[in-house]
Amino acid sequence: MKVLVTDKLADEAIKMLKDNNFEVKYEELDHDSLLNEIAEYDALIVRSRTKVTADIVEKGASGNLKVIGRAGIGVDNIDVKKATELGIKVVNAPTGSTISVAELAVAHMLALARSIPKADSSMKRGEWIKKQLKGVELYGKTLGLIGSGRIAQHVARIAKGLGMNILVYSPHCTDEKAQKMGAKRATLEEVLKESDFVSLHIPKTEETYHLIDEEKLSLMKPTAYLINCARGGVVDEDALYRFLKEGKIAGAAIDVFEEEPPKGSKLLELENVVLSPHIGASTKEAQIRAGTICVEQVMKVLRGEEPDFWVNRQ
Repeated sequence: MKVLVTDKLADEAIKMLKDNNFEVKYEELDHDSLLNEIAEYDALIVRSRTKVTADIVEKGASGNLKVIGRAGIGVDNIDVKKATELGIKVVNAPTGSTISVAELAVAHMLALARSIPKADSSMKRGEWIKKQLKGVELYGKTLGLIGSGRIAQHVARIAKGLGMNILVYSPHCTDEKAQKMGAKRATLEEVLKESDFVSLHIPKTEETYHLIDEEKLSLMKPTAYLINCARGGVVDEDALYRFLKEGKIAGAAIDVFEEEPPKGSKLLELENVVLSPHIGASTKEAQIRAGTICVEQVMKVLRGEEPDFWVNRQ
């Protein structure tokens, strides 16, 4: 069977496919090239760069395409609805980047709390602005988690080790689950009002698009910080800019953006924002795990077995 890989994938994952006698084409393709070729392949594996739009899914379904694999968690770059309609399985690797994304979220919290980016850039300019860099400790502060999945759970474990108090909001979170996380279950409004740091760990869906808007930001303390290492689009970036610019919240750290790269974003102008270019899963370990887990799922489908991480299971 033939597998098309159109985004960067760990060498270990490509080797796994070849060792299991799959024919592999490994090449970044633009939309038109992918549209022309997709019908020839039994499987397509992507990361976040490739946009698997409805026309690509339809063309694949008219040929041999049986499964689309996402070497990562989010599948917002794949038309899952169309794939479901046409009987094409969508699989992912939700556990691959858990540790890496969680560690980045905590790193961003520390960077905000101690103004590390500002300290670094000022030192490299030959400045010594020690008096301007008074920070805050994480110890004893309240961390509000929006989302209670694998990444949020790992963030909670690290935060407990730092001596933080934890609140968690999720429609899917029970008191028992919160207790296992070392957290207290709360409403979204309670999390926003009571937390010193708010970290987002939710997918981008119709329900979560701009979940954190002007109304929600107005609930946060003026001394609070917002961290988004989840998905672009769950925060209204224009509203966030206004709140940061006017000092209505203390700062934010953003790894994901509604438009990537965030060309012309006003957030780029602010000192009280720490920005990174969607690097949550960009560690050697996460890339190997995400790639090999995704390949395992794709191979299971092609062998007629049931995958473990089946996004559009009905």
